[in-house]
Amino acid sequence: MQQFFKFILNVLGVLLLTMLLLDLLYTAVYHQSNDRNKISYLYQSEKKEYDVVFLGSSRVNNHFVPQLFNDQGYKTFNYGITRSRLEESALMLKLMVERNFSIDTLILQVDLNINTNDHSEAIRSLFMPYWHQSGVIRTHYREIPEYKAIQYVPFYRYMHYDSRIGFREMYASLVHKETNALFYDGFYPLLQDQRPMVAADLSKYYPKRNKAYEEIKAICQQNNIHLLAVTTPMCKSTVNRDYFNHIQKVYPEVYRFEDTVTDDKYFSTCGHLNKAGAIEYTKAIFNAFFKPKTKS
Repeated sequence: MQQFFKFILNVLGVLLLTMLLLDLLYTAVYHQSNDRNKISYLYQSEKKEYDVVFLGSSRVNNHFVPQLFNDQGYKTFNYGITRSRLEESALMLKLMVERNFSIDTLILQVDLNINTNDHSEAIRSLFMPYWHQSGVIRTHYREIPEYKAIQYVPFYRYMHYDSRIGFREMYASLVHKETNALFYDGFYPLLQDQRPMVAADLSKYYPKRNKAYEEIKAICQQNNIHLLAVTTPMCKSTVNRDYFNHIQKVYPEVYRFEDTVTDDKYFSTCGHLNKAGAIEYTKAIFNAFFKPKTKS
């Protein structure tokens, strides 16, 4: 019996050591990579200076064209991430502050994403490689159920989020396999149009006060960042467009731009602009709030 327990302890010891070594290996690989996604790019950056930063979901990633701002003398970057929610946008802004970014204006998508205070599990996973090195990330996630396991169990975070930061992604980061996430200063154009277009139905959506949005507003105020919260276009056949009227009842400061582009030819899907639509929308935002710094 004594030998059996000794055997079990040895197995557990080897398992724990293996998990620790794997954790160190994966973390080292992710920390030498800054070109796989916007979160790795952000985390590995310091003291960047931007006139304008864009944050939000796919309705930022696919809708804002930084080049149109850059051509007018502005330094900008689109940090929008498809499938992200305001919770992830808040953490990205916290990391920008932690890494001493200088930001004059933050343009934030506030429309369908204030329908919920939930998070995106897929995008949350991308912060996990930097857990032990960033107090900001740990503090942001201090209330999640798996906090203690991530904090104290080696390699747990990579097993828990294996589909996004497991072996395949680790290897791709190791060999610096190129992605298009950082092309065009973060803008990802949609080049194919869904036809016939399926109308978006917002009848199950209802705007509510959002904890992460409140955090973003507070961070901007504390760091002298000018916050522009804007809605983004939906196709004209969208069901229950009254949703956008309710947004301003909850947050009157949100600027209404959902009707800026309405022609179907500018939409890839009912909720996402194609490249031509993104150009029209970005121009509308620029003309509403900015003036050229240089001659066009």
